[in-house]
Amino acid sequence: MRRILIINGPNLNLLGKREPSTYGNIAFEDYLDTLRRRYPDIQTTYFQSNTEGALIDKIQQAGFEVDGIILNAGAYTHTSVALQDAIRAIPAPVIEVHISNVHAREAYRHTSMIAAACRGVICGFGMDSYRLAVEALLDI
Repeated sequence: MRRILIINGPNLNLLGKREPSTYGNIAFEDYLDTLRRRYPDIQTTYFQSNTEGALIDKIQQAGFEVDGIILNAGAYTHTSVALQDAIRAIPAPVIEVHISNVHAREAYRHTSMIAAACRGVICGFGMDSYRLAVEALLDI
């Protein structure tokens, strides 16, 4: 069985409540159930933290155990060299994901500090961005 870890960063614990016009009105845990039903042969685990250090610790710990990581680093995407370093330090491929199209938003969201360390980037497809990332990991 393949093992995939989904990591969500700051403020993504508020999905379904936070800015529904941008992020939709579905809580991530509800979407995760849908994803697990769609891919029953994949062990999908989930971690969320609003703290950069906790995200780094999880990447370092899981990056040697799982077959791939889907990372929505939230605002840390645009600021964290430390997350980039953590991604570079592990063998598991990482797919950067965003629910919204970050390139159609504020200029500061157009630059990702982690993209260069990731296998690929998927953005702008709502919650379906996570499913597309699963598909990408299955093809690696």
